Amino acid sequence: MIIGSNLYFFKNLPSTNTHALSLLKEKPLPEGSVIYTNFQTAGKGYAGNSWETEDGKNLLFSTILYPSFLKAADQFYLSMTISLGIGDFLERYISGSRVKWPNDIYINDDKIAGILIESAVLTDTIEYSVAGIGLNINQEKFYSPAPNPVSLRQLTGDSYDMAKCLNELTGDLDKRYKELISGKLHDLKKEYISKLYRLNEYARFSDKGETFTGKIIDIGDYGSLRIETEGNKIREFAFKEIEFIL
Repeated sequence: MIIGSNLYFFKNLPSTNTHALSLLKEKPLPEGSVIYTNFQTAGKGYAGNSWETEDGKNLLFSTILYPSFLKAADQFYLSMTISLGIGDFLERYISGSRVKWPNDIYINDDKIAGILIESAVLTDTIEYSVAGIGLNINQEKFYSPAPNPVSLRQLTGDSYDMAKCLNELTGDLDKRYKELISGKLHDLKKEYISKLYRLNEYARFSDKGETFTGKIIDIGDYGSLRIETEGNKIREFAFKEIEFIL
C-alpha cells in the first residue's frame, strides 16, 4: 500500500494541506502519508474557497505524493485519479456520483466532496503533491452560505464509522494511484470523462459574466474543459475561466 501506509492524526488543524506542506519543509515524509484531523479551523477549497465541517463528522485529510513519473503538463491526471478514487468509495453506499470539473464530487446537484491539490514543480517534473480531500460523511446540517452541500448521512439516512470510511477511501485512492503509476493514462481519462457532471447535457455557463448555453463534451490538454455551444462551436476553458450556473 502507498496511500494510507502512514497515518498522522491531529485532533484539529487549521488545514490538513497547510500542515502537510509545513511538514514537508522540515523533512520528506514517506509517499502516501496521510495527515488527517477531526476538525479544520481554516479548511481550504479550490480558488480560495473555505470548507465547512462539523467536528468529527467528516473525512478531512491530505495525502503526500511524489508523482515524478508525470510531466508537469500532465499533472491534471492526478486530479482525475483522486476524483475516481472518491467515486469508487461512494459507490459502496450510493450510486450516481459525478465529477463537477475540475475538482468537486457531486451526487445529483449537490456537493459531497472537494479536492485541493497543491504541487511543487521543478522544471518539468513534479517534486511533490499534496492532495487534500474533504468528504461529507455524518454531518446532518450545514450552516455556511455554500449553496448545495450534502453528506452521505443526509442521502442515505445511515450513520457511518469514520475509521472504517478512512480505511476504505485510502484503499480506493491507493488502487487508483497505482493505475496512474502503471501508465493507464488513457483509461483513467476516459473513465473520468464518463463521470463528468452535466456531460453531453445542455446547461448554462458563465464566462467572465456572460452567460451561454452549451454541453460538456471532453477534457482537453492540460485538463481544460471543452464545451460545445448551441451553435456547434467548440470552446475550451482553463481553470477559473468558467462557472457553472446551478
